[in-house]
Amino acid sequence: MFRFALIGLLVVAGSAALFGQDPLSYAIATPHPINPAAGSTNPSALATQSLNPYLGSVPDGKLIPGEIRLTLHDAIQRGLEFNLGLVESKQADAAVQAERARAFSALLPQITARAEQSYEQISLSSIGIKVPSQAGFHLPPTTGAFGYSEGRIALQYAAYDPALIANYKARRAAEAASALSTRDSRDVVVLAVGTAYFQVVSSEARLATARAALDSAREFQAQVAHEFEAEVAPEIDSIRASVELHSAEQRVTDAENDLEKDKLTLDRIAGVPLEQKWTPAHEYSYAPLPEDSAKQNRFDLESARVSVSAAQLDVKSAAAQRLPSISLGASYGAGGMNPGNYNQVYSVSAGVSVPLFTGGRIRSDVREAEARLAQRQAEFRDLEGRIAYDARVARLDVQASETAVKVAQGNKTLAERALTQAQDRYANGVTNSLEVVQAREAVVNADENYIASLFSFNVAKVSLARALGAAETRLATFFSE
Repeated sequence: MFRFALIGLLVVAGSAALFGQDPLSYAIATPHPINPAAGSTNPSALATQSLNPYLGSVPDGKLIPGEIRLTLHDAIQRGLEFNLGLVESKQADAAVQAERARAFSALLPQITARAEQSYEQISLSSIGIKVPSQAGFHLPPTTGAFGYSEGRIALQYAAYDPALIANYKARRAAEAASALSTRDSRDVVVLAVGTAYFQVVSSEARLATARAALDSAREFQAQVAHEFEAEVAPEIDSIRASVELHSAEQRVTDAENDLEKDKLTLDRIAGVPLEQKWTPAHEYSYAPLPEDSAKQNRFDLESARVSVSAAQLDVKSAAAQRLPSISLGASYGAGGMNPGNYNQVYSVSAGVSVPLFTGGRIRSDVREAEARLAQRQAEFRDLEGRIAYDARVARLDVQASETAVKVAQGNKTLAERALTQAQDRYANGVTNSLEVVQAREAVVNADENYIASLFSFNVAKVSLARALGAAETRLATFFSE
């Protein structure tokens, strides 16, 4: 049950930001551990990935011959390259950059080239040209066909438009906020990969423990069987030994299955090809958390702060629509009946536009921008509280799990001593096999508690790195490889 409660994968509340999100969205929330594989079928797993792209990846499919040894650093680097959530975050960042470039282009002169060739025939009567009948001659009803061609280069320039200027500043702030959000996405990937990696490490430790228990059970079963054949031990002892042996075999089978599934889960998050054989490079035994007095460096908080500034500029942009704007225009070229008799043509214009009545459109735009600003400000204040909460909870988890590791380590030592004494008592005929079986189960439980507490401690350190920010750098100090 512990494994399903604490497996190291995440649900990112803000991952919906990657699907049509307002580019000013402020954060990717600190994720909470889940197990997307537990009790799921393929359709539900696909639905989970659609809600949380950080559970998927886009691997390159290149296989390395043989079995590779994968370190925590290697797994994180793969995740930062292939994780689907980070890839989509980068694409969302590119979209925001395009919006900033579009807003900037509106401030620059727009130059176009135009060429035209036309043929016309004008009805004189239709344009009101009439000659009195007493004049002695009559005009033809039409002018006859004639042609005209022209080529020009035209320039349009918004010399001063406060709304466009404020909009460009807002888009530039939105670009900065999006870049910070993408950097925060890297921390989310580090959390996802790191937690899944330590789940594999703990599953491998469970498998090693289960195999050691199986070897011990086999030796004990052979010993009891020999004593039963020699009529030294009763049949009940042989039955107990056989039951313990079968239980140990089942534990090995379950541990092997769990390990392979955990590896596949990490493969999907980090972008490791599913066919690639690998094993963790280190056991990552207990190591105290080093002193870390560095301040928090959360990119999502900085992104939220910049998003508030962008929303304030959006309000200014909407209100600036009420102000006069100045535009310039010019064109230059040549035109005539044919290229052989072209004449110079040009035009120069300047205009001032002052909105007098817009039917409430500007007022509606201002109110909408103010509503978004109020939302961003509320989200920023909430995020400050949640980040402080995450950091405190992570530190409490580190302290509690570190204590649990020490207690479990002591209990493991005591259980092993108790098993040794029970085996000695059974060998000397002081007790029966039941005491040995119970002592062996106590060792199995103590091993499981130690593995679970160590996994919890390592995950707590990964979560603390995420809560403090710049997780990729902090993990290098939290875990020495």
